[in-house]
Amino acid sequence: MDKNRATAAAILPLVGGPANVTSVAHCMTRLRLGLRDRALVDHEALKALPAVLGVVEDLGAPPSGSWGMYQIVLGPGTVARVTPEFEALVREAAAAAPDPAPTPAAEELATRGAELKAAQKARNATPFKLFLRRIANIFVPLIPALIGCGIIAGLNGLLTNLGWAPAIVPALAAIASGFMSLIAVFVGYNTAKEFGGTAILGGAVAAIIVFPGVAKITAFGLHLSPGQGGVLGALAAALLAVYVEKWCRRRMPESLDVLLTPTLTVLVSGLVTIFGLMFVAGEVSQAIGTFANRLLASGGALAGLVLGGLFLPLVMLGLHQALIPIHTTLIEQQGHTVLLPILAMAGAGQVGAAMAVYLRLPHNASIRATIKSALPAGFLGVGEPLIYGVSLPLGRPFVTACVGGAAGGAFVGLLNQLGHSFGSTAIGPSGWALFPLLDGSGPLVTTLAIYAAGLLTGYAVGFLATYFFGFTDEMLTDLNTAPEPTASAPGTPPGTTPERTPTPV
Repeated sequence: MDKNRATAAAILPLVGGPANVTSVAHCMTRLRLGLRDRALVDHEALKALPAVLGVVEDLGAPPSGSWGMYQIVLGPGTVARVTPEFEALVREAAAAAPDPAPTPAAEELATRGAELKAAQKARNATPFKLFLRRIANIFVPLIPALIGCGIIAGLNGLLTNLGWAPAIVPALAAIASGFMSLIAVFVGYNTAKEFGGTAILGGAVAAIIVFPGVAKITAFGLHLSPGQGGVLGALAAALLAVYVEKWCRRRMPESLDVLLTPTLTVLVSGLVTIFGLMFVAGEVSQAIGTFANRLLASGGALAGLVLGGLFLPLVMLGLHQALIPIHTTLIEQQGHTVLLPILAMAGAGQVGAAMAVYLRLPHNASIRATIKSALPAGFLGVGEPLIYGVSLPLGRPFVTACVGGAAGGAFVGLLNQLGHSFGSTAIGPSGWALFPLLDGSGPLVTTLAIYAAGLLTGYAVGFLATYFFGFTDEMLTDLNTAPEPTASAPGTPPGTTPERTPTPV
């Protein structure tokens, strides 16, 4: 059996089987599952699978009634190969075994699951958190295209500056810019789909924003321009379309629904978009760009320290995806996002902390093996393997990793404040992988040098903070021991032995 299919087959029964899966998606590193009943998930067995680097439980129940996203960290590359195999297994199981009639045991389990779900919803599912997760679900599917087009744009800029291959430069520009010119349509499509509307109607309304003909429209003495409002306008327009569509379907006779509902949805939402949302979203987008530039220009060091220090907790909670609309807005306006290089310093702090853990625990073969396998991904900006496999289970090293990220962020923010402003032309990559995407106001060599110095600062401070402050004497005594002859089972979560578990602080 193919190893990716084998991984999917191992995961499926541990999340409650195909009947418990309501949705399947993935981002750069995580398999994101919608589940009906969390009680059916074998959390510890999942973490013990060799291919699983960690899990993130998002227990807030959304309006659909499922358990929200249960995120299984598989790592870059692997998750993109395992996800289609997992989807295929779910489809095959559904086709082969139709849902059986409910049994008393099943009804009892459903009742217990509903009670647990209600309790978790009251505790964890705040409206703000649910909204952020839904916004993330809109933009996560767009990341592969953002990465690919961003890298091509960077290559095109390099060829242009060097004066090489002039014949191919226009072609690369078209390839890199095509997606970004229509990103509003994709955002509208995904927004309607996420909020329960007809996806294509959301895309149709959002397409108004990028239609060149809006330049002929004047409202309130102001002229519209194509793309005004950007992805924020597209998101708002599609969300409005969802509510208009639902309102129409509740009131429209069935015989007229197929004709009038889509017509009224596009017409009403389109008019509000043209004569309201595009202006408002345009002002909001402009304010985001102005705020980001002023924040770094006037308080760069402090802003970088806060952003770099808090980003790892956001990654841990999966909420970092909520920043994608802000990054995308900045890229639309300025050609790059100035925030991403600062946030990337969090990964540098994590790498430095992991190297310190490696040296401080010379006799813990399990943790050292995890660090050796996860460091390459860490250098490329993928932090989940080190977070869930090393620093978070240990406790203190997670905090000292954040200190390293804060130091690197402060360095990059300070240089920005001194006039060396730069950013990333795309989102997704981080760490060393961000070098090809960097673009700034100064020479490229200077931009690359500042970013590299920021990474080195994050590595160094994360290492030193963890080496000297990342462990108590009790932790070192408990963790820094040679393994017993009886080895732990394959896939045992890093940082554990059959005798003891890492002591969190």
